[in-house]
Amino acid sequence: MIKKTDICTIENSKITFNNEVIFETPTQNFSDFAKEAYKSLKLNYPKFHKMDNLSKLAFLASEIILKDEDHTSTALVFANKSSSLDTDSKYQESINSQENYFPSPAVFVYTLPNICVGEISIRHKMQTENAFFVLDEFDEEFLNTYSEQILQSGKAEKVLCGWVELYRESYCAFVYLLTA
Repeated sequence: MIKKTDICTIENSKITFNNEVIFETPTQNFSDFAKEAYKSLKLNYPKFHKMDNLSKLAFLASEIILKDEDHTSTALVFANKSSSLDTDSKYQESINSQENYFPSPAVFVYTLPNICVGEISIRHKMQTENAFFVLDEFDEEFLNTYSEQILQSGKAEKVLCGWVELYRESYCAFVYLLTA
């Protein structure tokens, strides 16, 4: 039987951890919100500023839960509906806006949704399983069943699960930690 220990939600310019609001701002723009949250939470990961918005959303929710503890044996299982469409659109715009067809390599890096789990894995030196699913809607039962298989296999001691949906200015993160 798996157990949900910590939960972080991010939406409507607010971050909640275990049902307690830990950060809130009137800022509506996601990029500004993410910068303000990063600064307010006193996070120290300079690479954050180069990430795309989906990665920033997943990173912020994950940092709240993972903190500075050892998570080398924590797996990651995330999902969303839009994949990396927000960044894909920006990449296409960078192609269209260049007269000499010189798209931005800094944007191209983030044109896969699993890059956000890679950013979290690098930050926390995770050496376990990770997956990113694209689903029509949040399916907690699916994510938990998949995570339970990882835990039962012994490939990880914990699994960080979540829904991280972001497209344009619409965003929502629901991230939680599971243990056996």
